[in-house]
Amino acid sequence: MHRARVVLQVSNKVGKNERFASWLLNKSQNAAVTVNASRWKSSTAAEPFLNGSSSAYVETMYNSWLSDPNSVHASWDAFFRNATNGAQPGAAYTSPPNLAPYNKNEVPLTALVPTSGGMSSISAGSPINEKIIDDHLAVQAIIRSYQARGHLAADVDPLGITTANLPELGMRAPNSELIMRKYFKFDEADMDRVFKLPSTTFIGEKEKALPLREILSRLEQAYCNNIGIEFMFINSLEQCNWIRQRMEPPNVTKMSPDQKRLILARLTRSTGFENFLAKKWSSEKRFGLEGCEILIPAMKQVIDVSTRLGVESIIMGMPHRGRLNVLANVCRKPLHQLFTQFAGLEAEDDGSGDVKYHLGTYIERLNRVTNKNIRLAVCANPSHLEAVDPIVQGKTRAEQFYRGDNEGKKVMSILLHGDAAFAGQGVVFETMHLSDLPAYTTHGTIHIVVNNQIGFTTDPRHSRSSAYCTDVARVVNAPIFHVNSDNPEAVMHVCNVAAEWRATFHKDVVIDIVSYRRNGHNEVDEPMFTQPLMYQKIRKTKPVLEIYADQLIAEGVVTAEEVKDVKDKYEKICEDAYNQAKQETHIKYKDWLDSPWSGFFEGKDPLKMSPTGVAEETLVHIGKRFSSPPPNAAEFVVHKGLLRILKARMEMVENRQVDWALGEAMAFGSLLKDGIHVRLSGEDVERGTFSHRHHVLHHQKVDKATYCPLAHLYPDQAPYTVCNSSLSEYGVLGFEVGYSVTNPNALVLWEAQFGDFNNVAQCIIDQFISSGQSKWVRQSGIVLLQPHGMEGMGPEHSSARLERFLQMSADDPDYMPPESPDYEVRQLHDCNWIVANCSTPASYFHIMRRQIALPFRKPLILMTPKSLLRHPECKSSFDDMNEGTAFRRVIPEEGPASQNPQKVRKLAFCSGRVYYDLLKERRDRGLEGDIAIARLEQISPFPFDLVKAEVAKYPNAQLVWSQEEHKNMGSWSYVEPRFRTLLQNQKQIRAKSQSKGWFSQLFGSGQEPAPQTESATETVPRTISYNGRATAASPATGSKAAHNKELKNLLDEFCVL
Repeated sequence: MHRARVVLQVSNKVGKNERFASWLLNKSQNAAVTVNASRWKSSTAAEPFLNGSSSAYVETMYNSWLSDPNSVHASWDAFFRNATNGAQPGAAYTSPPNLAPYNKNEVPLTALVPTSGGMSSISAGSPINEKIIDDHLAVQAIIRSYQARGHLAADVDPLGITTANLPELGMRAPNSELIMRKYFKFDEADMDRVFKLPSTTFIGEKEKALPLREILSRLEQAYCNNIGIEFMFINSLEQCNWIRQRMEPPNVTKMSPDQKRLILARLTRSTGFENFLAKKWSSEKRFGLEGCEILIPAMKQVIDVSTRLGVESIIMGMPHRGRLNVLANVCRKPLHQLFTQFAGLEAEDDGSGDVKYHLGTYIERLNRVTNKNIRLAVCANPSHLEAVDPIVQGKTRAEQFYRGDNEGKKVMSILLHGDAAFAGQGVVFETMHLSDLPAYTTHGTIHIVVNNQIGFTTDPRHSRSSAYCTDVARVVNAPIFHVNSDNPEAVMHVCNVAAEWRATFHKDVVIDIVSYRRNGHNEVDEPMFTQPLMYQKIRKTKPVLEIYADQLIAEGVVTAEEVKDVKDKYEKICEDAYNQAKQETHIKYKDWLDSPWSGFFEGKDPLKMSPTGVAEETLVHIGKRFSSPPPNAAEFVVHKGLLRILKARMEMVENRQVDWALGEAMAFGSLLKDGIHVRLSGEDVERGTFSHRHHVLHHQKVDKATYCPLAHLYPDQAPYTVCNSSLSEYGVLGFEVGYSVTNPNALVLWEAQFGDFNNVAQCIIDQFISSGQSKWVRQSGIVLLQPHGMEGMGPEHSSARLERFLQMSADDPDYMPPESPDYEVRQLHDCNWIVANCSTPASYFHIMRRQIALPFRKPLILMTPKSLLRHPECKSSFDDMNEGTAFRRVIPEEGPASQNPQKVRKLAFCSGRVYYDLLKERRDRGLEGDIAIARLEQISPFPFDLVKAEVAKYPNAQLVWSQEEHKNMGSWSYVEPRFRTLLQNQKQIRAKSQSKGWFSQLFGSGQEPAPQTESATETVPRTISYNGRATAASPATGSKAAHNKELKNLLDEFCVL
């Protein structure tokens, strides 16, 4: 009994400073122990069952256990083992196992301890205290810490600047101990302990448990080597595990000898191209790729993997740096065409052209690695960094749409970025936010950042507040791979994973190639002025080609002779192309077209326009469908207010009339009937800012149940897309421009919520829409609908800045083209865009259809109405839209004044909604026979021929231009010089009394004019005067009273004869 009591009272001999885990692993686990004869002080109350006969029973069981542990029940075996191992009195007892099933997220404690590593006794039933649980949880926390923060300690900077430990300069090297393991205390004795691996890591591959030393080694290799990964912010566990599976296993970046030789060959071409340009044109700006030559192999790797996974077409956008190298070595643009751009030759075709590092291209070629055909397009772009991003996305989406690629498996986009621009340009954020919108998604874009760690001359510390230049991508749950550009194999692995990610999840992904810029911002720039320490380091850094070639030679993959042979072969290719380029006498802009329209121009008369009138039967059919709720769907509950609108539309159709919304619907519907896809995009376009359009009807009791009448007009019609956009102008307008250049047989429209918001997208308007054809021979039929009108709504909701579009119009104010039967089409052919301010639904109907009827494509800038949407007089008859009718660039006076033009004393030209103000004022004052009003529906190109005819019709009338905008805004500054050109050498016979001072002309003398006689008249040059608001800095007043006063003055002056 004494022996039993001693065994049961053995205390834990571990010292206070000795860790539980260490003595457990190092101590031999004997079935029995020799106990000293010394008596231990212990109260029997600690083991209350050791009383009376039970004591004898326990002693009997203990003696049996000493002879054979298997001779007693497992519960006694566990009890005696615990007691002999030093359990405190009362702690030796182990409760029996729970036979009930475990709940979700519950595991037995023994599952935390691996069965290997000398720990069999634990799994056999010895006690597990909180310490061993804490240790295993700590290991799991370390693993998660590496996954979440390992990128902070990764060696991704080839210059070693971000990893340098220079306290005197305020720079401290990132350290794994501090970042990942600071709060977890393990010593050397713990390093060989075996820990079970959680299901959220794949560092063990098939092994379920690893020693701590190996766990840390594999984590360091996966997360803190030359690749830093940001992905733990992603909401999907499946996606996180997918990334872990491809990044954590040992040797995951290992390449075969053939793969290494391919990387070396591509790197040689990339480097050789830049060296050749530097040798031949040393003083030319070319924005070379020196310092990030690995970009070319990286892009080719992405293309190879994507092609293997089924992609057939790739649209790319990029800044100027490295563009020539991408065109040469990724797209395989003929080298002699590239070299010709350096020669300063004249162009063979029309256009103003662009600098060589802005040009795009389109190539169809065989991918030699996958043996599949691939289409590659690099979009032309301006110097405005990142402006091309939404263009590429729109073009990609359009190509997916027209190919029926609804999942993005055949067409994809690649966007290249600079580090400073990716962090600094807001359009990046706008474009990113389109990535998951149903009408804008491209089903995943691969973003590649050429991270030079500098912007022009600005240090990253002064150019962004975020830790990385790529942090913007986190908002769309895009994984971000930071990779050291001096480790080509790591770069290739990241490219493989990125391409597979896009193919698997169809979501964005970012590759951040951390590199440097060997030269300054361009080849003639001196970077040492502003970054002396950085460039001292760069001067001492070997090019990546040398580093990688030396590595492969050391590995025995290639020989030095083979490396030299590859270099020499590529240099010979460049020399041959250089000699061929010297034979060229002209350059051809069309060689650089990024969006060819195969078959569109062939066989067409370039000056013949199709008719825009439509059969009345078609108008009635479209009108009735557009005015009806869903057919055969009585359960579809339409809002009562909408039912009234639909009823009013039906009444208009029966009366052979249209308002603005109905005229628009008939234009769209008739184009859809002809097989023309129509896409209307912008903020709130489904309903319309002013609640006039209602192209999408919503079920009032079922969420997301909608009906679009224009999508169900005819069984074989083209698809109609109407989509509310994100609250973005720059990004969305750029997207629609890209969409519009893909297919000429589509009408693509963007509507501003209010016209003045277009200036948020001014970069797209200036760089792509107004000048895109001239610079890049790229036509676009994009339509900009811009609500415009001075209606007392304040400075921000009045003017669409019509004057800016007219100022950018390229027609010569001093040249009046000779009249000819094809005058209208010829003018449109020669202009850069069309600017119009229509005043009737019929004009709107025809100008929409004319966009498609033209044998070419031009952007249309259209001022659209607000109050006219419901104006009772702003309606058109079917007679103005039937077959045989056309768009009227000028609508002449058709009232009483036109019946007796000799007596007309004033001819007012105007445009847009102000016509209805003038019309009412003329009627109210009874001046319908004295004042004629002509409307310019198309302002640019200026309709010289029709204006000339109207002027000639009223020989005695003084000419005036009336506008509601301020004098320094609106159309006046555009039309005035053109009127002057048109009126040259024209004379007007007028009464001498009319030559009074301005005060008498304005307010009159109060007497009836005397009858004109030959002696009372004079011949004067004919001129045009201004009638409208005075000059102002703000587009409109914020005061309703001031607005009304300005309008009254305008109308009073208009009526002065």
